[in-house]
Order: sequence, then structure tokens, then C-alpha cells
Amino acid sequence: MTTISTLTLREDAPTDDNSQYGYKPSEAIAILFITLYGISTILHIGQATYYRMWWLLPTAALCGIGELLGWSGRLWSAISLAAQTPFLMQISTTIIAPTPLLAASFVIVARVIQRLGTSYSRLTPKWYTILFLPCDIIALVIQGVGGGMASSANDLAGANVGAHVMLGGIAFQFAVIILFSALTVDFVHRYLRDRPVRVEATAAARGALTPRLKIMLAALAFSTTTLFIRSVYRIIELSGGWDGRIIHTEVYFNVLDGGMVVLALFTLNFAHPGLLLHQAPAKELVELQSRDSSPPLEKS
Repeated sequence: MTTISTLTLREDAPTDDNSQYGYKPSEAIAILFITLYGISTILHIGQATYYRMWWLLPTAALCGIGELLGWSGRLWSAISLAAQTPFLMQISTTIIAPTPLLAASFVIVARVIQRLGTSYSRLTPKWYTILFLPCDIIALVIQGVGGGMASSANDLAGANVGAHVMLGGIAFQFAVIILFSALTVDFVHRYLRDRPVRVEATAAARGALTPRLKIMLAALAFSTTTLFIRSVYRIIELSGGWDGRIIHTEVYFNVLDGGMVVLALFTLNFAHPGLLLHQAPAKELVELQSRDSSPPLEKS
């Protein structure tokens, strides 16, 4: 049976133009990303173990492992352009791998809300888990099914159907990112303006915005933005099908997919929740709570 990888490729005479990719993947770039993802993944495993935050293993660490598999496939393709297996391997892994990382953001935001005050959030921390984690799993399944359809297709039309299924998964994930970001921004705005969602909330429900939590929120904003950019790129890429111009341009993939996910992963290495979500020293909390007890900004 003919697969997608042989639709545009003659194995006896592979060239950059008629390869599965539409170009020959750069060996140097593949090695660079394998190195970066390897470092970040090892750090995430070590940090999750040290801080006993085991939920980071099936989220951030799993993302890194998936990206390692995908970029290993691209390195294999750079060495053996005609090989089918590495091309098929990287199709699904580079699409799916960032999905678990987004789940880590959901968990972190829920914990920040718990620290600063649930009365300022439209969703309780529990509902962040109930609502967003299943959505993440749904997006993961849809993308996986699409990847399987594309890799097993026996013609270009079938492969494009698989691409459109993956596109649906990416688009669904994109919508989840927008909703998640909107709710998080609303929470931060209400906290800073001291405008709780529930009027019966008391001042005692308001936690102190410590420097560590400020860094954590800034890191989340940055990592979410990079995943947002990556999703926009993937939507545009897959909407053109397997024979589109975007999917056949390597620099777009390297920068807007590989580069964005690397930034998101390393952001959580440097701004690690194990360090930033620890309780601040008592003296710092007293000073911040005293500062917060001053009259809030005038409500509009």
C-alpha cells in the first residue's frame, strides 16, 4: 500500500524538491533542537522530582520527550531523505507534543488563583481542572487521530483529510488557549482592582501578590503567548494541506513551531513553579498584606 511518504517521492532518486517535506531538513538545526529539548526535558524531570511536583512529568516533561522524538525523526530524514519511517514519526509527534505543556499552565493558574483569592476568579481552581484538562485531552486525541489518518493514507486526498482532522484538533486547542487566557487576564484585572466576582467575599480572602507570584504570572503570559503563536502557525500550515507552500518552507517550521515550543519549555525551567509557588517568607507576606490593606483603586 502506498503511504503519504511515497506520494511525492521516488526513493531511487530523492531530491530536496520532491522529498516528503518539500525540502531536505537541516541536520544542524535538528541537532540544535534535539540538544535544547534534551536539556530542558532532563531539567524538568530533575526539577519535578526535587520539588515533588509529579504532575510536571506527564505535562512539561512529556512535551519535551515528544519533541525529542519528532526532531530525532527530522535528523534521521536529514541523513536519509528517502526513508519513510522518520517522516511519519515526526508528523504526529511535533503536532501533539506541545499539548501536555498547555495542561501544565492550567494547573499553575489554578494554584495561583488559590493563593491570591478564588473570589476574583470566574472559575474556581477545581473548575479549571474540570473544564480545561478534558479539553486538552480531546485536542490531543483529535490531533493523534488525524496524524494516524495522514500517515496511513494511500493517496494525497486521504492524507489531506488527515491534515484537516489535525487542523480541527489544533483549532480546538487554539480556542481553548483563547478562553483560558481571557479568564486568566480577567482574574488578574479583578485582583489588581480589588473587584471580586462574588460580592460576599471578604478582605481576608485576598492573598498577597508576592514577587515570586508576579514572576510566575509573567512567565505564564510569555509561555502562553509562544504556544498561541505556534497554534496560529500550525492552523495556517495545515489549512494548506500537504502540498501547501507554508508546510514546504523549513524556516517557518523551525522558528514558529520548534522555536516557540523551546521558549515555552525553558520558560518553565527558569520560572519553575516549584520555586515560585512556595510560600514567601513571613516578613515579606506581612509587608505585602500591609501594602494591600491601603484603599484600593477607585472602581469604575
